[in-house]
Amino acid sequence: MFKRLSKTSWKLFLAGGGMSFSTGKYFGESILVGALTGIVVVGFRYMIDAGEALARYLAPGMHNWKCALLPCVGAVLGYLLIKRFDSLEHARGTDSAIRAYHHKKGYVTGTVIPIKSTASVLTVASGGSAGYEGPVTLLGAACGSQIARWFNLSRKARRLLMCAGLSAGISALFQAPLSGAIFGAEILYSSSDLEYEALLPCFTASAVSYTVYASFFGWCSLFDMPDCNYETSLGLLPYFALAFVITWGARLYIIFFNATERAFAANRLPGVVKVAFGGLITGGLLYFYPEIAGPGYNVIRFALDPMTSFSAMKAFALFFFLKIVATSFTVGSGGSGGVFAPAIACGGALGAATGIFFLHILPESAGIQPAAFALVGMAGFLASTVRIPLSAIVMVAEISGNHSLLLPAMWVCGVSFWLNNDWSLYRSQVHNRESSPVHM
Repeated sequence: MFKRLSKTSWKLFLAGGGMSFSTGKYFGESILVGALTGIVVVGFRYMIDAGEALARYLAPGMHNWKCALLPCVGAVLGYLLIKRFDSLEHARGTDSAIRAYHHKKGYVTGTVIPIKSTASVLTVASGGSAGYEGPVTLLGAACGSQIARWFNLSRKARRLLMCAGLSAGISALFQAPLSGAIFGAEILYSSSDLEYEALLPCFTASAVSYTVYASFFGWCSLFDMPDCNYETSLGLLPYFALAFVITWGARLYIIFFNATERAFAANRLPGVVKVAFGGLITGGLLYFYPEIAGPGYNVIRFALDPMTSFSAMKAFALFFFLKIVATSFTVGSGGSGGVFAPAIACGGALGAATGIFFLHILPESAGIQPAAFALVGMAGFLASTVRIPLSAIVMVAEISGNHSLLLPAMWVCGVSFWLNNDWSLYRSQVHNRESSPVHM
């Protein structure tokens, strides 16, 4: 009996006290995914800087006719580059990565890495209203899928490492390692489900990728904002109203983007003509309102330290509507770029406008801070449109360096996520694990 007990105890010790060996499985491969993704994102960032510098050289100043034409030229060049490779024709960023997880056994071709990054820089750096996060998540997913194929791992391992690559890409580009780690396990489903088996690979790859990227570009947060806090017992009431504003704003974004995308898809014109038309519409808006160009980071910086006049409120509201239109025509027409960063910008602008409104109608004792509403609005908008409440709560704290607003962010994200159930920008998301072909 003693021998049998000793043998059992030895097995439990080796298994980590009853834990499965699979808990730490793919640890080494996840490190490689993080390192490779970090290097790829560093190269991608240098390409972004070079592309934006070239665009400023070609079209200096604002309200320039060259500025109006550049988005069309950049989008067409990016489209033709991707069209050259049949395997990349429908590579649409995060949505493609999600589809690869559920329906393609985690397979993402390595050709994505150089081609998609170049096409996205051409589209966004030239003034297209889109973000770099969609391409970077696909690049990270390609890195994870490629490493799994190099080591001849199983389909399950390929899917898990693909999730780790998703996390690593977001972690590096947004300089947000914790939210990036959660993102890779959360983005796959439109409900509150998580791909819990991918959490440890995501955490590992995210930490390594962020370290590689920060070694080149610094360890600071993506944005700076003034000191804002939450110190009022009735503060949840105006934030509750903000959650409703964010919910309907998110629905408008989703409805308009999906309608634009469907309209372009139903049109029988050649793809290059569609992309050119979308670029021209974006360029026309850009001529009169240059702030809509690119991901919208400049407006986010204004929103995190906003002016408090009614004119500022109107400017933020106008930006919100124009950004939706410009992003829909840039990406919905077939341009290469993401809708995630524009969603953050829209949420920040809508939150700032709401905060300024409440600042003028509520007493001073309410403690309204428009910058705080902007930050929380960014989180709520991500939770509503992209269905990632946990990642959104942590992300806005990491990218702003402000951790004092976690409570209102939790409140707004929870309410807006619940109100916007079954609404998502990403069509490839499935509702929960049971709905995924992977777990059926």
